[in-house]
Amino acid sequence: MEDQVILVDEHDAEIGTAGKLAAHVDGRLHRAISVFLFDAAGRLLLQQRAAGKYHSAGLWSNTCCSHPRPGEPRAAAARRRLREEMGIDCALEEQFGFVYRAVLPNRLIEHEYDYVYFGRFDGSPTPAPEEVARWSWMDLARLRAELKARPEAYTYWLGDCFEHVTRSFETAWVLR
Repeated sequence: MEDQVILVDEHDAEIGTAGKLAAHVDGRLHRAISVFLFDAAGRLLLQQRAAGKYHSAGLWSNTCCSHPRPGEPRAAAARRRLREEMGIDCALEEQFGFVYRAVLPNRLIEHEYDYVYFGRFDGSPTPAPEEVARWSWMDLARLRAELKARPEAYTYWLGDCFEHVTRSFETAWVLR
């Protein structure tokens, strides 16, 4: 059976469920999670999505992203997918949520109410090869320049939320 996503309205109130692919074909607003892990030097752990991913394959993105399952709390989904994708288990804190909509080159539509989580990790991940082709640590100033110079190398949602991420990191997270 196809993975299900939680359909929501513009206020993030649940209105039903749909198959993950069907939600992306129809462009229905659904709940998502995005994880950003930083090391002690303030670098962000990026992943390059595996070639077999059904959308945005081969693009660089944040540490991990996915969708909560029906009935699954967002924070639990973020930790579950971080373990499944990157082989990492660490504490995460929700930072903010935002809505975005993008028509991808393969005509799928990302329309998500995305909740962003931050965590601290100072090691080497052990990613699942079906999820992640490569990984890299990158400082935020370099990533900002890369997103401007080569936006086509990165996932849409990373570029869309990057300034929110840097503001949250600079105002709250870095002070820890």
